[in-house]
Amino acid sequence: MENTIITNSIRLLALVLLVWNIANLSAAEPASYQLGKADFIAEMQANHGFDREQLQLLMDKATYRQAIIDAISRPAEGKSWREYRPIFVTESRSRQGVEFWDANADLLARAEAEYGVPPEIIVAIIGVETRYGQHLGSYPVLDSLSTLAFGYPKRGKFFRGELTEFMLLSREETIDMTSAMGSYAGALGMPQFIPSSYRAYAVDFDADGRRDLWQSSADVIGSVASYFKRHGWSPGHPVTTRASGVESRHQSYLDAGMKPSIKVAELRRAGIKPDSEVTENDLASLIALEGEDGMEYWLGLHNFYVITRYNHSNLYAMAVYQLSQEILRLRRSEG
Repeated sequence: MENTIITNSIRLLALVLLVWNIANLSAAEPASYQLGKADFIAEMQANHGFDREQLQLLMDKATYRQAIIDAISRPAEGKSWREYRPIFVTESRSRQGVEFWDANADLLARAEAEYGVPPEIIVAIIGVETRYGQHLGSYPVLDSLSTLAFGYPKRGKFFRGELTEFMLLSREETIDMTSAMGSYAGALGMPQFIPSSYRAYAVDFDADGRRDLWQSSADVIGSVASYFKRHGWSPGHPVTTRASGVESRHQSYLDAGMKPSIKVAELRRAGIKPDSEVTENDLASLIALEGEDGMEYWLGLHNFYVITRYNHSNLYAMAVYQLSQEILRLRRSEG
């Protein structure tokens, strides 16, 4: 009996060690990581004039993190709408949005006047991205971007480009690359701009000589508004509306893609009815979302598509839109 217990214990220990070894093997730094760093250092020296020794010291501090690979492999946008919506469209996030709006009312009004983007959309973006600056990201940006650039072949080219942009941004805006924190995908600051977007669309809205998306609410608000204007936001036009009458025969419209390409008049002729007033010649996409009470159908109009340029997901755009409407409703009811 005692020998049986010992044998079983040995087998259990061996199994535990096997599982531990497999887990550590899957989390091991791939050979491509160090090779990629070395090649990147040479590229940044040759193409952008960075000092090789300083780059080497910097990249020696970059660490491969399996948790980043795991996180990007299971994005929230993979959820259904009934699972996704409760994460972002909540009473508390709406109330905090009203508070953020009240605290920055003059800046939001100035941003709307300059860029044409309504305050509720700007506030909702910041609310969805970082809950108004409460959650700026827990990953060192250098680790995130280097891990994805050199350890994630599926999108390695893209993230190698973002690592380049991050280094150029750091040189331009005097950002400490070793202490900057962000998302698992290397998104930065309150609006979670990836480095290339930061360089292209961020603005110095408080005119202090820097574009600071971590500490300056003015720069954050102005930069979100700038982003939307540059991507074609149309002031005064609707974003989306519920639609009824959708049947299985309308599948081709659902398959037409995210970009609005179908005239509202054509959808009407096919029996699909917008629930609110929409111009007949407007282009729309037909969107199906799995809601709490079954399938929901929406028309994605031009401004809805503009929101998806921030994050290429209908779920994301709908969360931003619905949060914006809740914030607007609450602020009006309390005003």
